[in-house]
Formats: sequence, C-alpha cells, structure tokens
Amino acid sequence: MNICLIGNNLSNLVLAKSLLDKKMNVDLYYKPEIMVTKNTRTIGISESNLNFINYSISNLEKISWPINEIKVFNDTNQKKPILNFESKDKKLFSVVKYDDLFNRLSNLLKKKKNFKKYIIKKNSLYKIKSSKKYDLIINSDKKNSITEDHFFNFINKDYNSTAYTTLIKHDYCKNNMAFQIFTKIGPLAFLPLSNNKTSVVFSAINQPNNIEDKIIKEYIKKYNINYKINSFSKIQKFKLIFSFARKYYHNNILLFGDALHQIHPLTGQGFNMTMRDIQILLNLIDEQQNLGLPLDKSLLIKFENKIKHLSFIFASGVDFIHEFFIFDNKLNNSITKNVFKFLDKSNLFNHHIPNVANRGIIF
Repeated sequence: MNICLIGNNLSNLVLAKSLLDKKMNVDLYYKPEIMVTKNTRTIGISESNLNFINYSISNLEKISWPINEIKVFNDTNQKKPILNFESKDKKLFSVVKYDDLFNRLSNLLKKKKNFKKYIIKKNSLYKIKSSKKYDLIINSDKKNSITEDHFFNFINKDYNSTAYTTLIKHDYCKNNMAFQIFTKIGPLAFLPLSNNKTSVVFSAINQPNNIEDKIIKEYIKKYNINYKINSFSKIQKFKLIFSFARKYYHNNILLFGDALHQIHPLTGQGFNMTMRDIQILLNLIDEQQNLGLPLDKSLLIKFENKIKHLSFIFASGVDFIHEFFIFDNKLNNSITKNVFKFLDKSNLFNHHIPNVANRGIIF
C-alpha cells in the first residue's frame, strides 16, 4: 500500500511512523518555506495517547515530563483554586516540547527504507491527486491548492486572541503541578517541563497582536504563584482560531490534523484530538485489510461517519469553556464562585472530566 502525506508537521510524523509499522510505503510532501522553529511550544499529551505514541517511539519518557496535579484559578483569587484535579497513582498527562518530539520522530523516519520526503514544487500537488500511485492521500496542510480546491467549507471563528509562548528557568522545586489562571485578558497556563524549567502559554483576548515582550513578562510575573524566575526564553506568538471542516474527504483525499480541526489551546486538547483520530484511522485500516477491501474512499467515509459528530461535540465543548470564562470574568467571577464550589465536591465530576481529557468522548 502506498500512502501520501502532505505537510511536515507533528501529526503527520506520528501517522507516518504508525503506517510504516504496518509495512506500508509512505511519501511525505512539504513546503520548506513554512518550516519555522517552535522551540517555545509545548504539547500536553494525555496518558492514553502517550501510551500509543510510546508504542512506536521507545523511551519517550526521556523527553516528556509527568503531571499529576492540575489547579485552575480565576482572576479574583489566585490562592484558592476553583478546580483541583489530582492523581496519586498515575499521571494526568505529560508535557513535551514540540521540537523535541518532532526531531525524535524525524530521526526515526530517516532510517526507514519505505519512507521518503519530497519538497512540493510547482504543479506537484496536481500531479499527486491525479496520479494512481497512492491508495490514500492525507492532507494536513490547510494552505495548499488541494485544500483550496476541495476543502473550502469550514465552521470558522476568530477568537481575536494571540497566544504568547515562552519557557522560564527558575529555582529548583518539585514541579509536577500544572496550573492555569483565567485572567481578565485571557487564560495563562504554566506547564512544567522539569524541576527547573516551565512552559508558559498566555492567550491574550482583544489585545494588540504585538504586545511588547516586557509587558508579557510582567503579566507572567504577576500571576506566577510557584516559581522564583531566573530567565525567560524568546517569546513567540500565534493567532488563535476555531476551525472545523464540514467535509472530511474528496475521492481518496482525507483532510487531517490541524487542517481538519483547530481548537483553542486552553485545555491542551488539539494534539490529543489528532492522536485519537490517528488511532481510529489505523483501526479502520486494519478492519478494511482484514476484510480484503482496498484502502480507498470507502475507508474515508467510514472515518468521517465514526468521528465527525464526536469531534464536533468535543471541539464545541472546549469553545464553550473559553466563552464561559470570558463571560464569568465580566461578572467578576460570580458564577465560578458558586458553580465550581459545588462541582469540586462532586466525585462524578472529578472522575469524569480527567477521563474525557484522557480518552476523549466515547459512546
């Protein structure tokens, strides 16, 4: 079987490794001009997805950091959390630097004989989609001619927000608790990477998209509750949008990854959604092959039918959380004071929410 992947991104590298493990031939096409460093970007990976990735990538724990507690605060009280999730016997999730995981996968794939990378040249994508060489074409790049020609109908929402990311170095401390503060101008998350290094993601709402670095650092220092900060890395930024494709496939072409769905990073679930998509796609491939059926459009129809409604519910839930906290901040956190006081005492809530974050929505 010959599979074509479009886009040199993390989701495609994980997918490529998984397909190669199934003895398939994989070609990856990419645009080198959009390959920019993401050395301040980190990813929260749920326990179930970490186990899946670790099956293909040994010793992943060497580049990941375990989190066993999550605390959520609002702007009016940064001492008492409105939500607190804790697990004494297992990780809630792990944090890994985007570049570390990307480079680990890239180095693994270089050693695979059935994997080849090609730079997209003029008319390359036209030749790919009209060629009979590939059983499936999986497109994870939202900005190319295939997406523009066949996948132009999206549910889009501009959050009018910019996410600023940086890494802070601080004095040594036991650092396995992630925390997030819903400030007046947006959520600010601290994600530990080691006992002396932490990733920070600040999603500024309705602010100029060119806030000076010194102002971002001042916000981080103001809401920091755990660390004696020694230094900041370079601050990087990216626009935040909600995007969900109404159409998943065209002939044997499947839209995938961030090109398929993009959500707000406040819950750290964007990459986890894609990892669950990969596992479902792989299971459908196994079913198709066990039945002696080809990998063609029929597989993509099954994939869309199986996950589209669940993915939309999940993505909409994340969007609701974002809008809820914006509204609550306008009311001086009067809703969270009462609602989360009740929810925090609910064993069902405290068990169900981490389970959904770990495994997604399962019916």
